[in-house]
Amino acid sequence: MTAPKKLFIKTYGCQMNVYDSERMAEAMGGAGYEQVGRPEEADMILLNTCHIREKAAEKVYSELGRFKGLKAEKPDLKIGVAGCVAQAEGEEIMRRQPLVDLVVGPQAYHRLPEMEARARAGEKALDTDMPEEDKFEHLKSRPKARRGPTAFLTVQEGCDKFCAFCVVPYTRGAEVSRPVDRVLAEARDLVERGVREITLLGQNVNAYHGAGADGDWSLARLIWALNDIDGLERIRFTTSHPNDMSDDLIAAHGDCAKLMPYLHLPVQSGSDRILKRMNRSHTRDSYLRLIERIRAARPDILISGDFIVGFPEETDADFADTIDLIRQVGYGQAFSFKYSTRPGTPAAERAQVDPQLADARLQELQALITEQQRARQDAMVGQTVGVLFEKPGRLPGQMVGKSDHLHALHVDDCPAGVGELRQVRIVSSGPNSLAGVLA
Repeated sequence: MTAPKKLFIKTYGCQMNVYDSERMAEAMGGAGYEQVGRPEEADMILLNTCHIREKAAEKVYSELGRFKGLKAEKPDLKIGVAGCVAQAEGEEIMRRQPLVDLVVGPQAYHRLPEMEARARAGEKALDTDMPEEDKFEHLKSRPKARRGPTAFLTVQEGCDKFCAFCVVPYTRGAEVSRPVDRVLAEARDLVERGVREITLLGQNVNAYHGAGADGDWSLARLIWALNDIDGLERIRFTTSHPNDMSDDLIAAHGDCAKLMPYLHLPVQSGSDRILKRMNRSHTRDSYLRLIERIRAARPDILISGDFIVGFPEETDADFADTIDLIRQVGYGQAFSFKYSTRPGTPAAERAQVDPQLADARLQELQALITEQQRARQDAMVGQTVGVLFEKPGRLPGQMVGKSDHLHALHVDDCPAGVGELRQVRIVSSGPNSLAGVLA
């Protein structure tokens, strides 16, 4: 029997890239590869890239430069670049880094095995097409290997919103939703392999409109179908757009027991003027009213958000509006970034905010978010919550997992095992996690 070849994948960016990397590994598993944890062990290296943050492409080129010595030692080593930087840069990657053997965009990675074969034959393989075919249908899982208790499941890709700061519509394409039967089949397969919590993924996941036997389904209807799968205990979804929080999805947060009380709902700014310049298509007031409706359906829900600070033309008054919105909402968690230009997007051509001023604003905003996050965690002390244990902790006998509200939580001297869902009484709150005892 031929020994399996070794594959190393480094994943950058969002949860969808984590999911994509898993599917790439499955695709290459069918071509005789097994994953390894170090590039030095590999016969093939794949960088699955993200294009959201500043200087993303330059960071990829820098990483590739580190492999020059490895390639010199192992001339047969194949190096590939996948994901959104691959889509944006295309053939330029091979021109700037001749050691790269293949470049594959996020909509074409089901063709990785044939690209690898071409690379082994001495060709340079490039595929950044956005085909009409369903890439997921072409990816067949390896034999039913056991999984950890949590998993991502991509149900929707692409975005039609064209926010002025964002490259996703250009790197991931238009919104496409996977058919209902294929999503449910993959979910059942995951549960059979040990998964108890599934997070549904999409660039704009709540715009899901997958084809069902009786027409298109909404995300809420898909969640209710997942709710009926025996052995699946928890459902989450991310990332959402405020304009697609439909009535049935809001109601599901109150009525569906398996849908967890956590919602990531980016607003980006609290200023109507900046929201309009961002092309966000919602207002400050519409967002605040939406939060009220969601909390009326599920009072204990933890709201998470995204904020961009220092967007072009942002004034002190615009920033003050954002701080005021944060105070009104009371976030349990948030992700905040200083604006960085993405070439080819409308905002890149506008007057930029002074970087030092943007830094100062970001520090002020993050201090407020940290204060709100700690207050929410501290308020959990004394409460009993569900916890799905995911792995042993650093101390003997300690187990760690996630609460219903996605807080990291640990229990010392814990008899529960990986994959068990137990009720835990919270006894203390730390900077980034909670501690509890089995209830």
